[in-house]
Amino acid sequence: MSAESSDHVSLRYEIRVVGHLDPRWSAWFEGLSLSLENDGTTLISGPIPDQAALHGVLRRLRDIGLTLVSITQIDAMGPADT
Repeated sequence: MSAESSDHVSLRYEIRVVGHLDPRWSAWFEGLSLSLENDGTTLISGPIPDQAALHGVLRRLRDIGLTLVSITQIDAMGPADT
């Protein structure tokens, strides 16, 4: 059995989009933080469990007409050490 199948690893991402999102959108990006940046962009960040979930977030951004600036994988969040 591989480590992938026995341990769930969630990756942290920072997704930057053009414009400032109204705080009401934060509920739509459940579990992710929205930060309005000084350069006029919004930084959406937090753990995303897998590629399917990442594509779901990107689809939501597309659906509301936001322009994607960047996607950065920050680190992996594995199970807590005991």
